[in-house]
Amino acid sequence: MKPAPTIAFVTMMAALIAAPSGLPRRAMADEPQRTDVPSFARAVPAIHSGEPIFRFNGKDLAGFYTYLRGRGRDSDPHQVFTVRNGAICASGEEFGGLITRDEYHDYHLVVEWRWGERTWTPRKSSARDSGILVHCVGADGAAGGTWMESQECQIIEGGTGDFLMVGGKNKPSLTCETRVGPDRQLYFEKGGKPVTLDSGRFNWWGRDPSWKDELGFRGGRDVEKATGEWNRMEVICDGDSITTILNGYLVNAGTRSSHTRGKVLFQSEGAEIFFRKIEVRPLMK
Repeated sequence: MKPAPTIAFVTMMAALIAAPSGLPRRAMADEPQRTDVPSFARAVPAIHSGEPIFRFNGKDLAGFYTYLRGRGRDSDPHQVFTVRNGAICASGEEFGGLITRDEYHDYHLVVEWRWGERTWTPRKSSARDSGILVHCVGADGAAGGTWMESQECQIIEGGTGDFLMVGGKNKPSLTCETRVGPDRQLYFEKGGKPVTLDSGRFNWWGRDPSWKDELGFRGGRDVEKATGEWNRMEVICDGDSITTILNGYLVNAGTRSSHTRGKVLFQSEGAEIFFRKIEVRPLMK
């Protein structure tokens, strides 16, 4: 005979059932408790979002188009972007993007991704690199012949969660609360000094100051999963604010974004990466 459930168990299950849709996944109960995570990174904001208004269908690239450096739009002879076993594979062989055909604003983006094994010149021995560009506007390839003018939520070994401003015809700007690291770079720090940039980078709070652009780099405080394991990344675009959550932890947050709507771009940038879930959920006010 099974023992009766405890009050704590019943309370936990009731809370899960009652939770609004779109809430970020917290760190799993059976995961070891991290002692190197600041309290503000555990205070993940509550997200109230509706059913997806766009999602990857698991079958094909409907709703997206490709843009590759030197090739242009919807020209992908080497199949840089394909669907395999229900996941999008960006091979990394050529630099470019998989871009939503529609623009979005005020949304909760949910993405599940993992690194593959393949890497390519000129980043064959460099840290695996990709990224999610939000609020993409203007011409395809306006940034270096490859990307769109946008705000980048970086995906790179050791630096997933960094913010970069990707200039095109105009220079996007963003404000973050920061601290200055031992390397004199800016790191996200809730309650820190607000700084506005229109180029460069805001590092996520736990990026290793000794970061090296080398394949397989791992920082001591990384919350990214090991190579080959699935990560859950959430980006909340609410008005002029952009918040990034990685595997249940708040890793970066910006405000006063000059850009508040646009397309979403997923990069191919020298390393193989898979996306098994992409959902754009409207924020419920």
